[in-house]
Amino acid sequence: QVQLVESGGGLVQAGDSLRLSCAASGRSFSMNPMGWFRQVPGKEREFVAAISRSGTSTYYADAVKGRFTISRDNAKNTVYLQMNSLKPKDTAVYYCAASSGLGIKTLRTNYDSWGQGTRVTVSS
Repeated sequence: QVQLVESGGGLVQAGDSLRLSCAASGRSFSMNPMGWFRQVPGKEREFVAAISRSGTSTYYADAVKGRFTISRDNAKNTVYLQMNSLKPKDTAVYYCAASSGLGIKTLRTNYDSWGQGTRVTVSS
């Protein structure tokens, strides 16, 4: 499995931007499709964005499309989530995840490794 560590969360105001980072350990990072999920208390963890192994393909949840951008740097074993025009409803703990499968994944069950999460709070 891949070990993942997220960073970059914080408290911001509506309309601000944040960039989350997820550093991965292990030599197989470039072989893993990656994803970002988020979770608020009392709700299930939901899909946010995913990226293919090479980074050429991406996919987004409708709620973040046009505002968030997922990217990766395989040389640095890092995946990013650029979040612009943040809204209070984006408040959540954000998790990075790695899949051992092929192609972009949107289901939690398709991911094998998870980070500990980083909290994002957007005030109105």
